[in-house]
Amino acid sequence: MIFPFFTKNSIISNSITVDLHSHLLPGIDDGVKTLNESIEIIKKFKFLGYQKLITTPHIFYDLYPNTKEIIQEKLYTVQDKLKKENIKIILEASAEYYLDMAFLRCIEDDELLPFMENYILFETPHNSKLIILDIAIESIIRKGYIPVLAHPERYVYLYSDNLEHYKKLKRMGVLFQVNLKSLQSHSKSIKKTALKLIEAGLINFIGSDVHRMRDVLILEKVLKSKEYKTIIKNNNLLNNN
Repeated sequence: MIFPFFTKNSIISNSITVDLHSHLLPGIDDGVKTLNESIEIIKKFKFLGYQKLITTPHIFYDLYPNTKEIIQEKLYTVQDKLKKENIKIILEASAEYYLDMAFLRCIEDDELLPFMENYILFETPHNSKLIILDIAIESIIRKGYIPVLAHPERYVYLYSDNLEHYKKLKRMGVLFQVNLKSLQSHSKSIKKTALKLIEAGLINFIGSDVHRMRDVLILEKVLKSKEYKTIIKNNNLLNNN
């Protein structure tokens, strides 16, 4: 689906102008497939009031064995196209690391690709806590980085009525990045957990987790919602730092 280019200013008042967590580099993970698709989605982000996108392709050894070099090469390709089309938006790249032994090796070998200089975005399996989770967190911090857990609302093994499992991770030094599209999720448990984290003021970053155009259209709905206003009111968000 190709979304038309808008020349008017955004109709949405969006105080968060930096998006964290998306899959906009073509052909290297489960996100956009072509350069044109990437450009059309980025145009839509600009229309929604975003000034900077930190895109985060998967690094998952068994599925998407990306490296810093692969990601940076694709980033330069998209940046060059944006420049040629005079689309004035900042595009940077980090990664969404899957928690596995390859991730631990990346940490130890100083092969990480952080965002905002020292934050590392990572995800885990949805249904069970791996025994290497605590090891990974400790290793990230020991190397001088700050661990950021992607979409914490999606991990069944963290669910609890009092959010204690989340609070324990917070005490360990983990920050949380909630997906805005979770507020439109068909999963009641994901939406409910996202709202609980938001209302408790436990969120540090918000992100779109955009993979394709339909995700941006969901994002547009969320930006107009009362839940989005609650995020801004209740949480000390670091996106714009």
